[in-house]
Amino acid sequence: MYKKNKICVIGQGYVGFPLSVALSKFFKVTGYDHQSSKINFLKNGIDKEKILNKKFLNKNLSFSNKIIDIKNHNIYIIAVPTPISRNKMPDLKNLISATKLVSKLINPGDQIVYESTVYPGTTEEICIPIIEKNSGLKLSTNNNNNKKKVFGCSYCPERVNPGDKKRTIDKVVKVISSSSKKDLNKIFKIYKKISPAGICKAKSIKIAESAKIIENVQRDINIALINEFYLLFKKMNLNIRDILDVASSKWNFLNFKPGLVGGHCIGVDPYYLTYKAKKLKYKPKLLLAGRKINDSMSNFIFQDLLNLKNNKNNKNNKNKNLKALIIGYTFKSNVSDFRNSKVVEIIDNFIKKKFLVNIYDPNINLDDIDNHKKNLFVKSLKDKFSKYDIILYAVNHDLFRNINFNFLKSKLKKNGFIYDLTDRFDRNLVLGSL
Repeated sequence: MYKKNKICVIGQGYVGFPLSVALSKFFKVTGYDHQSSKINFLKNGIDKEKILNKKFLNKNLSFSNKIIDIKNHNIYIIAVPTPISRNKMPDLKNLISATKLVSKLINPGDQIVYESTVYPGTTEEICIPIIEKNSGLKLSTNNNNNKKKVFGCSYCPERVNPGDKKRTIDKVVKVISSSSKKDLNKIFKIYKKISPAGICKAKSIKIAESAKIIENVQRDINIALINEFYLLFKKMNLNIRDILDVASSKWNFLNFKPGLVGGHCIGVDPYYLTYKAKKLKYKPKLLLAGRKINDSMSNFIFQDLLNLKNNKNNKNNKNKNLKALIIGYTFKSNVSDFRNSKVVEIIDNFIKKKFLVNIYDPNINLDDIDNHKKNLFVKSLKDKFSKYDIILYAVNHDLFRNINFNFLKSKLKKNGFIYDLTDRFDRNLVLGSL
């Protein structure tokens, strides 16, 4: 059965791209993305965003940004970003645009699969009506799936973490759900090929949507609790990492670490669930409290940096020609993605306070950086003439392994200091840490 399928994966980011590669081992696959530059790189076997870091081209896999190339497929998997707007509301433009595109291409019996994170009800209440209107087809259900003019719809959320080389797509349990039992079986036969870790069948699309979103919300709240501990114990002049080292010796202690929660999952998904809750006239308390804490951490860190600097400098000199080096720009280690990066927020605060800022992060492609920030990036840390008031070690990429403390110390001015957000260096050596 699977040899007959021809699959199109729409969206070639950290979800869609590895999915395309994995599926192409068993099926004919076209990876589609509207960004022509991204497609050109992929066609030439270049993983520009370093998502897989391995050869991926094969005879079953092609890439395109042309609609004509994704016609006559029978399975369309939508894996586009679902960000939030500036006012923290769900931004479904990419999802709706992809849905409209697919709705004009499908034929009776075709399958549409959604992988993007959404709030419960999005697939059935927003996407399916668009498909039915534009295609003239009806959703396949347990009552009508024998009819000729129907399409199947499934929600099968991704669980792959950006930059995670251990829990890859073949090592995590895949969740699947569909509009009918018949379509669920079809999707199961496809995903089981790339999911040796196992498959979990959700009872409904809404249940799968709900399960996906609370996975990230739970982690957001857990980190928020530790961040609040950090804020509290800092007032007692106690290091939160030292406290966690002791607390984690108990068998049932959940050993989360403090941190800057950015990216396009943990820092975004709670707002999707909050939006749904408010539509139901339920005001979530813990969700919003956790978000408030985590969203505030970048400003707190920056203020702590300023306070430490002012304490080390005399009053006459404290705000003159100050220079900061930030090591790491992305939202987490070992990725090139800086969407919703809290480090970027700290950098923006430095700039507002008239600091001369340098940024070091070789993981970043400068073509993705706004022009007014490009000149802030340095290609090397070995410039012997550069001396800094503050060095913020913000992201612990593997490629930073050779950066040692003594070298960073040599880059400081007389009253300069190092602040470590990653717990990489000895806590007794740095002036500040998270």
